[in-house]
Amino acid sequence: MNEVFRLVGPNRAVEIFGVKLVGVNAGNGLKLVFTLAFITITLLLGRGAWALLLRLLRGRVDERRLFWARQAVRLTTAVVLCLGLVSIWFDDPTRLATALGLVTAGLAFALQKVITALAGYFVILRGRVFNVGDRITMGGVRGDVIDLGFLQTTIMEMGQPPAVQAADPAMWIRGRQYSGRIVTVTNARIFEEPVYNYTKDFPYIWDEMSLPISYAADRARAEQILLDAARRHTVRIEEMSEAALHELQRRYFMRPADMSPKVFYRLTDNWLELTVRFIAEDRGIRDLKDAMSRDIVAALDDAGIEIASATYDIVGLPPIRIRRDDRNGNG
Repeated sequence: MNEVFRLVGPNRAVEIFGVKLVGVNAGNGLKLVFTLAFITITLLLGRGAWALLLRLLRGRVDERRLFWARQAVRLTTAVVLCLGLVSIWFDDPTRLATALGLVTAGLAFALQKVITALAGYFVILRGRVFNVGDRITMGGVRGDVIDLGFLQTTIMEMGQPPAVQAADPAMWIRGRQYSGRIVTVTNARIFEEPVYNYTKDFPYIWDEMSLPISYAADRARAEQILLDAARRHTVRIEEMSEAALHELQRRYFMRPADMSPKVFYRLTDNWLELTVRFIAEDRGIRDLKDAMSRDIVAALDDAGIEIASATYDIVGLPPIRIRRDDRNGNG
């Protein structure tokens, strides 16, 4: 055994098969053993703490509080690991300052995007950008936030309505419902482009439905049909959104907004376009518009109002000349 592995010299450097390993000695080897044991114990304690929290909080708090509890466990584990590793390997403050300077310079150059993503994580943790469970658009991905890591945000992707089907990336789901794809987006994106949040602070959005009718149709009746359908299906949402809007106005500089449904006219070459604007919850909006559409179609049938389509009028034809060819040559 002594011929294979030996400690030589005043620094007790490690020598294997007669080859002296540079920078490896008994002290470093012992620190390495301590490091591996410390990392293993810390990670196990972190998992144990999270399991204990789940047992204590299960059924008592919502998913957002569980998310923040998980982030607290992750951050605490990371801090303990960093402090422990520094204490094991850098017992001399002078060496620590020098090493930190070299490591910081190297990381700043080689891991710019990683550092930016980590900085984005701490900005997100403030809760002013989004929380887990929020519906957002980030990095071109639309969906619900299902997890937040140190470097990446995980999103359950959703489809997009027909009005934005040409947006990138293209989708096969023609509505704001889950597509089934789970997408990870780097946290650095919050510094590069806007993050659209559909549910934070004010969990409602304004949406519209358009109905084309001919100019000869009973437009007053058609308008009433649209308003009745919108009011019937959004009255509860309208009541809840009033309180949420008042809270939003209290926290931010925002002008009052009309929550009641309203119909707008738009003139076109072929028809009169009636657009009903209403307040809705972003989740379940496809079901809401489906129910409204069914009521509107039934009411239009009862009222004898047809949905307009593009029409073309032929106002004239060029003169047509018919020439008879006489085969006997008599012209």
